[in-house]
Amino acid sequence: MRLFTALWPSEAAVADLAAALGGDRRGEWPGGAERSRGFRPIPPRRWHVTLCFHGDDADPDTVVARLRAGVAELHETEPDFALPSLCLAGVGTFRGALWVGVAPENDVGSGGVSPVLRRVALLAGADVRRFRPHVTVARWSGGRVESDRLTDRLNSYVGPAWSAESLDVVASERHSGTLTYRTVYRVPLNPR
Repeated sequence: MRLFTALWPSEAAVADLAAALGGDRRGEWPGGAERSRGFRPIPPRRWHVTLCFHGDDADPDTVVARLRAGVAELHETEPDFALPSLCLAGVGTFRGALWVGVAPENDVGSGGVSPVLRRVALLAGADVRRFRPHVTVARWSGGRVESDRLTDRLNSYVGPAWSAESLDVVASERHSGTLTYRTVYRVPLNPR
């Protein structure tokens, strides 16, 4: 079972971003995406913020136990800890991927990784030196994509604020060639 820990944007945040992108079909995307071999928008139902990949052989019970212990310790050392409201904001590309950033509502314009998001990712087991909170919205495997035209549409995008209530341990599974995500465990961020 391939596991990762994730935060899920709210339905309103997903709907707003989907509208800003102009659709989920390849031909509606800017930047010559339709000419790129293998260009594929990620269905909005799969948009998530990956905090940490745990791998193919990770034991879900071990991952959940570590998350619960981390959340409990966080609340012991900082009783008033709360993850701030988040926004999908900004855009960029990695090799073969278009992503939209994630930032606290009160820190959208900073351009850096919020310390509180870095902390939650560390709690999940991420290598925080490489952590960049984002939602992947499209991938491509070859050909040329005019990434500037893809990102221009979203350069100043800031979506509606949303609250993450839990850290979700998610299984990535393939059934009949279709990738699906299934939440295996939900660890509340506020255990009270």
